[in-house]
Amino acid sequence: MGRVSTADLAFGLFLVAVAAVALYLIADLPMGTAARMGPGYVPRALAVLIALIGAFIAARAFVTAGDAFPAIAWRPILLVGAAVGLFGLLLPRLGLAATAFIVVLVAGLAATDMRWKELILIAVGLSVFAVLLFVKALGLPMPIWPVP
Repeated sequence: MGRVSTADLAFGLFLVAVAAVALYLIADLPMGTAARMGPGYVPRALAVLIALIGAFIAARAFVTAGDAFPAIAWRPILLVGAAVGLFGLLLPRLGLAATAFIVVLVAGLAATDMRWKELILIAVGLSVFAVLLFVKALGLPMPIWPVP
């Protein structure tokens, strides 16, 4: 037996953990039957399926030749996570247009080959698109500009 595939093992265990959290969060939903599905039927079935897939991938890690665990690229993880958090914090205060612009800039910094002119053009384009789609086309009640 060769080395354990740490990437497969980590991903398999991650899927099992996600399924366990999902099962915990939906524990109060009634399951129902196959004929009369309750609100917890499909989420529970999907969580069990994800757990089984994760267990299969984790078990496969012990029989496949493994490479060393790849280095974790922290910059994209942190900046994209920060962009998501900023969206939630800034949207009520700055409105959709400014928030989308800032979020795209922060997430764009995750790329190592980023060019400022292109990033600003993309941020402007996505801000306009977000306003047109969510506020104008879908009619979602969110501010476009900062609210005094």
